[in-house]
Amino acid sequence: MDLMADDISERLLANGAAERETDHVPVIKYFDPSGAATWLITEMMPHEPDILFGLCDLGMGHPELGYVSLSELQSVKGRLGLGIERDLYFEPRYPLSVYAEAARISGRITESETTLARAAAVLGKHAVTPEPPPAGADDPRP
Repeated sequence: MDLMADDISERLLANGAAERETDHVPVIKYFDPSGAATWLITEMMPHEPDILFGLCDLGMGHPELGYVSLSELQSVKGRLGLGIERDLYFEPRYPLSVYAEAARISGRITESETTLARAAAVLGKHAVTPEPPPAGADDPRP
C-alpha cells in the first residue's frame, strides 16, 4: 500500500510550512495491522519531506508527540510480514492536542468519541467539521 498519496503529501507539507505553530487536525492515520502501533500525522517538514510530525504510539502505553521517518514506516515489517498501513476510513474530528490528551487518559491512541469529547472539554476545544475530499479523489468506500 502506498503510505503517501499526493493529496495527503500536499496537505502535510502545507501544515509543516505554516508560519506559526498551529494545532492541526490529523491528516492521516497509520497503523500496524499485526500490532498495536499507531500514528496520527499532522505535518511533513518542507525542508526534509521524509520527516513527519504527529502523535506516535508504539503500543507500549506511552503515546507521545514527536517525529517519525516516512521511509522508516515504509520499511517496517511486523509480525506475519505485514507492513504499516494507511487507515483509509480515518475521519479526524478534533485537533491533534485533543487526540494527545485522549491518548494520555487512555494510555493509547483512541478514537472513542466519549474519551475524545472528555479530552476536548478539558482543553476547551471543539470538534471540527470534516474536510471534504479533494476534487477527483478516489473514495475507497463503496
